[in-house]
Amino acid sequence: MDNIICPNCQSVGCCHPFYQVLAVPTNSCLLVEDRRRALDFPTGDILLMLCSGCGFVFNAAWDAKRTVYSDQYEETQGFSPTFNKFNHALAEELINNYEIRGKTVLEIGCGKGEFLSLICKLGGNRGIGYDPSFVPARQHAAPGVRFVREFFTENTSEIAPDLLCCKMTLEHIGHTHRFLTSVRQVANRVDSFVFFQVPDVHRILKEGAFWDIYYEHCSYFSATSLKQLFLGTGFAVERIWTGYDDQYLMIMARPTIAESVVPLGGQEDVGGIVYLCGSFAAAAAQSRSAWLSRLRNWAAAGQRSVLWGSGSKAVAFLTTLGIHDEIEYAVDINPHRVGRFLPGTGQRIVAPTFLRSYQPDNVVIMNPIYLREIERELARQRCESSIYTILDIEAEHA
Repeated sequence: MDNIICPNCQSVGCCHPFYQVLAVPTNSCLLVEDRRRALDFPTGDILLMLCSGCGFVFNAAWDAKRTVYSDQYEETQGFSPTFNKFNHALAEELINNYEIRGKTVLEIGCGKGEFLSLICKLGGNRGIGYDPSFVPARQHAAPGVRFVREFFTENTSEIAPDLLCCKMTLEHIGHTHRFLTSVRQVANRVDSFVFFQVPDVHRILKEGAFWDIYYEHCSYFSATSLKQLFLGTGFAVERIWTGYDDQYLMIMARPTIAESVVPLGGQEDVGGIVYLCGSFAAAAAQSRSAWLSRLRNWAAAGQRSVLWGSGSKAVAFLTTLGIHDEIEYAVDINPHRVGRFLPGTGQRIVAPTFLRSYQPDNVVIMNPIYLREIERELARQRCESSIYTILDIEAEHA
């Protein structure tokens, strides 16, 4: 489309649509108190577009006014031992590799404050975190750490941090170039570091992971488009890498005073994303068809099935498939989600202990990285269910 400006690299005439989903919940992680409200939850559309200049993917139908972030936004993964192990290792890596000790750390989109508290505790650092969804009663801040329950802007921060970090937040920002420009105004010391973590769109596209496409995530990055964004907003890129079973894309950068013309992403790298975008709709349709058939066959056979995980992946999975009665429950280890309902499709969220009496025939795990953790929990609940990950609908795990 000739008149669309890429929100990431500012190119004109390089953006083309490749995937669409209509009427999806505008929030996946808001706590919904009753099933009727869940079924009547507000919806919006997804129209994914690709910038062939930098490889950036974005939802052209996204409207910021439709999403809500408050203390009812329940996104934390901090109840998972698997995730906490990753978070701890990441904090130690940043502290040791970049000498973040006795320093000032600012986190944008700090959620419930787990990572900021951790990196300040392990490194003896001072910290300030910004997030409207922060819940004070849920985090006992370490000395020298405080939280601000509001959105970050370049005008809200009164400190010049040694490390500015932003984990799993940039994908919620529509105009990424404008946002990174404001970050650069705060991170203005050439001896400071900037660390960002986002979902890796390369994996999403390669897997045909339609369950990883949802309304809150309006921006999707590959290594090429993420590097392009930082280079184009006054940063020098130190390192780009993936982690958490290649689900997360991470970048460490430093402010630079050098001015240069930033070329668009490498043709070969962008070409790979262009190819994956071109095949994504077909791959997603194949996966949708396979899962829909499997879930309906289970239901027709009188089998009980549950999802493990009640967050964004579950909401996207169920709403894209249009699944309601075939699955009654979604399991979650986060006690703050238990007893609530999934936006859009209305499944009730239950604790793992519920399964001891319910005894489902099938458990579908929304994130394969938690497979071993979940297998151990199912054993504790004396469940002999067939276990499937979202990527593995044929093979059964004993």
